Amino acid sequence: MKRPFHRRLPLAATVAGLLLSPIGQAADYLIDTKGSHAFIQFRIQHLGYSWLYGRFNSFDGRFSWDEKQPTASNVEVNIDPASIDSNHVERDNHLRSKDFLDVKQFPTAHFVSTSVAAEAGGGLLLKGKLSLHGVTRDIDIKMHKLGEGADPWGGYRAGFAGTTTLRLKDYGIQRDLGPASQEVELTLSIEGVRQ
Repeated sequence: MKRPFHRRLPLAATVAGLLLSPIGQAADYLIDTKGSHAFIQFRIQHLGYSWLYGRFNSFDGRFSWDEKQPTASNVEVNIDPASIDSNHVERDNHLRSKDFLDVKQFPTAHFVSTSVAAEAGGGLLLKGKLSLHGVTRDIDIKMHKLGEGADPWGGYRAGFAGTTTLRLKDYGIQRDLGPASQEVELTLSIEGVRQ
């Protein structure tokens, strides 16, 4: 015997709600630059004899993350190229000049993700578009999650690290530093506070 139609409505609504609701829901995080718990660092070979290391001191951004559904995640970061810091004032002024970053003409750099994919071994492949020195190109960043959980101040945090390599000429930086110095390696260490 079938139940009356009005008694079937709650069950139908429940099933429909389950089918239409997303499997996971990504949480939003603000990158913790205020507490200096995030870093964008770089290194490039100097004439093939040594590594020159540096970082960008000023940037901000946000990301969304869902452990159960990594593909629903996304990232956006803004970088101030003038904040470049290689621990050498004269060199940093040269890097800000027209020979390299030309920060007066191009005062911002921007990254926005286009996809996140889970990889074997627990890694993540973050794809996106990096705008730097007036040029926007697709890049891949190999990421892995460092951890997530409650912090001592009543908040909740998640942290990730990743690396990518950029060719200087791909971004219109034509200064020739020699065959060993055509690429710069970026290392990202990002900690976010859930909003």
